[in-house]
Amino acid sequence: MQQRSSWFRFSTPSLVLIPVAVGINYVGKLFASTLKLPLWLDSIGTVLAGMLAGPVVGALSGAINNVIYGLTADPISFVYGLTSIFIGLVAGIMAFKGWIDGWGKALVVGLAVGLTATVVSTPLNVWFWGGQTGNFWGDALFAAVLAQTNSVWLASFLDEVVVDVPDKLLTVLAAYTLFRSLPKNIKQLYTGSGELESLD
Repeated sequence: MQQRSSWFRFSTPSLVLIPVAVGINYVGKLFASTLKLPLWLDSIGTVLAGMLAGPVVGALSGAINNVIYGLTADPISFVYGLTSIFIGLVAGIMAFKGWIDGWGKALVVGLAVGLTATVVSTPLNVWFWGGQTGNFWGDALFAAVLAQTNSVWLASFLDEVVVDVPDKLLTVLAAYTLFRSLPKNIKQLYTGSGELESLD
């Protein structure tokens, strides 16, 4: 996997990628919400943008998605904009370090993204919702752990882990599948192997 020379250089393809990534996120989130899945599926576009164009574009894609979804569907989405930013950053940094050249490495990226989302989201859950995620499966575990330990932070952390880690594993694998399926000439727009006008 060729590493890019800069994480902060915006090209026309990178800017065009942002609304595409936001659209993928939005559709995934609506799909999961409509079917009441025990997953979020709202970061596939964010991770794909990070894989293609780097951590900054990935983070922007995630943040913009949360704003748009918060304005149009669910205001709670605003709270987790910070989580989406970190998802894009971690996925993009690991991609730029060569962690998207095989399924095994993609699994590691999924675990890293899932744990990052857990660490960032747990304090938000505690501050805004008393520790719960709003996910049926996770909140059932939250209630059980809280009853046994009386620790809101531990219960909230485990609540987030059982939702975020599987979700982000599937998210990264889905994004990696999309990444692998892209034609080589499309990928070259982002690797810097072609001459492109940059908008710095």
